[in-house]
Amino acid sequence: MNTQNTPVHIKLWHREFWQMAVANMLLNMSAYMLIPVLPLWLMQAKQFTPLETGVCMGMTGVGIYLLGGFCSYLVQRYRRNQVCLWAIIVMALALGGLYYLEVSQEFFASKELLYVQRIVFGAFFGLAQMVLSSTLIIDTSESFQRTEANYAAAWFSRFALALGPIAGLTLYRLLGFGVTLLAVIGCCVVALVLIELVKFPFRTPEDNVKKLSLDRFFLPHGLWLYVNMLLTTTVIGLLMSTALTDWFYAIMMGGFLLAILAQRFVFVDAELKSEIISGLILMGAGILTMYVQTGQVLSYISPLFIGLGIGIIGSRFLLFFIKLSRHCQRGTSQSMYMLCWETGIALGLFVGYAFLYGQESLLYVVSLTLILVALLFYNFFTHRWFITHKNR
Repeated sequence: MNTQNTPVHIKLWHREFWQMAVANMLLNMSAYMLIPVLPLWLMQAKQFTPLETGVCMGMTGVGIYLLGGFCSYLVQRYRRNQVCLWAIIVMALALGGLYYLEVSQEFFASKELLYVQRIVFGAFFGLAQMVLSSTLIIDTSESFQRTEANYAAAWFSRFALALGPIAGLTLYRLLGFGVTLLAVIGCCVVALVLIELVKFPFRTPEDNVKKLSLDRFFLPHGLWLYVNMLLTTTVIGLLMSTALTDWFYAIMMGGFLLAILAQRFVFVDAELKSEIISGLILMGAGILTMYVQTGQVLSYISPLFIGLGIGIIGSRFLLFFIKLSRHCQRGTSQSMYMLCWETGIALGLFVGYAFLYGQESLLYVVSLTLILVALLFYNFFTHRWFITHKNR
């Protein structure tokens, strides 16, 4: 039977790893807290159209690719933790600029300025994530623990997908957009402090490092996994473009916790294909209940199924990327995973606001269609291709 499990090493969970995992979660929360809140502010306070709002939300997905090609050079030329810290500082400054616009009650002369702000935030968020996941988290663990370290740290960033919107929506409702922005900046600052407190050994820079390369950025031979996962994460972005409540995200968090238990007990000896298939079916069932929702019970079931499905799919695809990577490409596989996760969410937000805003029934139909395509693509092509090309 073709199975794949991740062992648990208690010694992995030392103080430095906890700090890096929590920093990873806070860094992602700084991006996800604004996903449900920024569109509300743009459309209600600044009279943005749904199309302009969609473009604004999609710009983050453009930005995360801009500095990736320089990631390998930067971590070789400079101390890797300093690269991450400076990236987080620029993220906080970009958010501070947005806060200034809110507090001053003045709006910029052109909407393009906000698009630039989102691109800058996305670019340095992407760089910080690449350095953190592909290098720093690995550096805090022993070589035989690195797969588990990547797996565990990714769960913390996945938790942020629920915790971020919960915090953002609650603060926005109670205290307004300005305080919410301060909280987002606070997440960046705490993440920065946690990373700064970890001591990383000095590594002698390699000679003749290219300034622009795919190393630690993009895994070309993982393209089909990228496409398959992108179909799934686009659905996440589509759903997040609807008027979801903090209660929805709280139940989705419960689905994430169930996914951890399911992977440890339900899928422990299951066929490798079963996790992705089951996760996509669960996501489809959750979206279908949202589409036909007629009672209170279904409003609890749909986010639970969606969280459970996302959790199972996300963690399994992460391990697929690791297994697909060749020697010295573990870091690149982590960046590739992050790229297709964030790109899908940004693409879904763009399409959801720009073309499907106010048409929830159509949005659910599009989401179900993408889930079906992802399911068929994985079952009849991607899985067999992965088994043939994996290297670990």
